[in-house]
Amino acid sequence: MTAPQIVAIIVFVITFVLILSDRVDRTIVAMAGGAVMVAVGFLMGFYSQEQALRAIDFNTLGLLLGIMIMAVLLERTGFFQYVAILAGKLSRGNPWLLMVMLGTATTLLSTVLPNLTVIVLIAPVTILIAEILGISPVPLLIAEALLSDTGGVATLVGDPPNVMIASAAGFSFNDFLTHTAPLVLVAWLSALVILRFVFRPELAERSENIEALMSLDQTEALKDPSGARRILIVLGVVILLFFVQGQLGLTPGFVALAGAAAALLWVRPSVEETLQGIQWTILLFFAALFVAVGGLEAAGVLELLAGAVAGLAQANLLLASILLLLVAAVVSAVVDNIPFTIAMIPVIQQLGRLGISTSPLWWALALGAGFGGNGTIIGSASNVVVVALSEKTRTPITSRIWMRAGLPVMIVTCIVGSVLFAIFFGWMSTP
Repeated sequence: MTAPQIVAIIVFVITFVLILSDRVDRTIVAMAGGAVMVAVGFLMGFYSQEQALRAIDFNTLGLLLGIMIMAVLLERTGFFQYVAILAGKLSRGNPWLLMVMLGTATTLLSTVLPNLTVIVLIAPVTILIAEILGISPVPLLIAEALLSDTGGVATLVGDPPNVMIASAAGFSFNDFLTHTAPLVLVAWLSALVILRFVFRPELAERSENIEALMSLDQTEALKDPSGARRILIVLGVVILLFFVQGQLGLTPGFVALAGAAAALLWVRPSVEETLQGIQWTILLFFAALFVAVGGLEAAGVLELLAGAVAGLAQANLLLASILLLLVAAVVSAVVDNIPFTIAMIPVIQQLGRLGISTSPLWWALALGAGFGGNGTIIGSASNVVVVALSEKTRTPITSRIWMRAGLPVMIVTCIVGSVLFAIFFGWMSTP
């Protein structure tokens, strides 16, 4: 191992450990780590500023930014609160039906919008509905997070790792619908069954305040019906373009940014207020990590790692894919799945340059990173948000409570995903 490779590994490991420690904001750590990587790379002659800029995946950042802008515009109309209240009323106070409807609504929204945004907006309304009914919000909140994390794996835009994988592998929106969506549907239904069993005592509660819930007027929550309709039309057009982006030669990032521009032009909101709602820290975090991982690639570290696993992939690609799925799930349960995905992308790309078919590895990474995030409180950003909001209620969600539901859901979805992956391995091996 050369001196540049050793130095690059040390810088990246320190950055990764500090990100996991939560002692300093992860965006600050990632930016500092990226800067140090460029500095040592420049001094030792293995990584330049131009290489660092090329390492940033602007297609991923553009896709996330465009979707975030449309989500912010839709949030300002009260649409998410409208959906939550409507779901609550349709359940007529039945805790099980309420969990199914809120979980389904959150999942469906999470297939076209960032699941973190959806959770941030629907969870507070969920707590309000639970308080009105006099039931525990814990099963509802945990179900929303777990089901949205699971369901988000089904589409290109549903989960941040999918966005990065699609950009790196050249997968389209349709590719995710035909490869991951069928597996995710079965895994999602399995997760729902597990939640029904785990929260059986809580879901047996019956409310005496159903009239109060039914008296809520969801139309009052929808503050700007006209604006909501316009944004939903634009979002629908964007989704349609996602279906045909390959034939039109468009990138997902361009489609999302064009949709955001159209929505801004049609609604004409305060641009400053809209931009304040963007999660800039996430975009900066992604960009900085891309720079840090680019240093590893420039130093030849990822080439060494790819060479180490190439033998297994060449000997038994199915076994290598299943192992990647399970490793990604375990790692994503204890750390945020985003840094792991960014680190694995160039490794799989290097395997492709060695002549190995990488399609099943990409799909395995997407499934493992998505399902594994359910295992612990810190497995995904959505989980962290749900737990933080629950701390303001009479029944805060602890790690023990989360593990009671999250760990079984993670294990079952990973087993289901692995079995179906093996059965349809031939199909998963095609782009």
